[in-house]
Amino acid sequence: MSPPEVHDGFLQEIMAATPGGETLKTCLQCGTCGGSCPSGPDMDHTPRQLFAMINAGLREQVLRSNTPWYCVSCYYCMVRCPKEIPVTDVMYALKRMAVRAKLYDDSDAPDFSETFIGYVENYGRSFELGLATRYHLTHKPLRKAGMGPMGLELLAKQRMALRPERIKGIKQLRAILEKAKTLEAV
Repeated sequence: MSPPEVHDGFLQEIMAATPGGETLKTCLQCGTCGGSCPSGPDMDHTPRQLFAMINAGLREQVLRSNTPWYCVSCYYCMVRCPKEIPVTDVMYALKRMAVRAKLYDDSDAPDFSETFIGYVENYGRSFELGLATRYHLTHKPLRKAGMGPMGLELLAKQRMALRPERIKGIKQLRAILEKAKTLEAV
């Protein structure tokens, strides 16, 4: 059996748009990235599947995928990747490409991303309870109702806060985020 054909054009485009993106060619398809992802259950394709689709040249399907939009930038996938692929950075590149090509679903996943980013900009970190109530209850209320017992357990073990806490140095973080926005606009 011969190895799957690689359609290099789309892969090259993503590698060029991603710092360290050339490592994407070394993906082992081990699945560690998807298995590490806290948003994995909401993604229509795991990052591993998305990388296989990129190699297959499935540009439109990849750019229409909700996967990049559910990335919460926790970098856990990158920490665990045996090939040190910048998975989170690839997700950002795919979001930019999807927006430019107008191939994203503007109903669900971008809303999740905006909600998450809003908390980071305001508090310097995510606020899980707020994210769940602001986003998930508006988009998938029945699915999230079943997560009540887990939420109560997280609260009981003090692993989830009832109110967001602002980080020290929020002014410095905001300055960094503003600079990043100006650089991205260039």
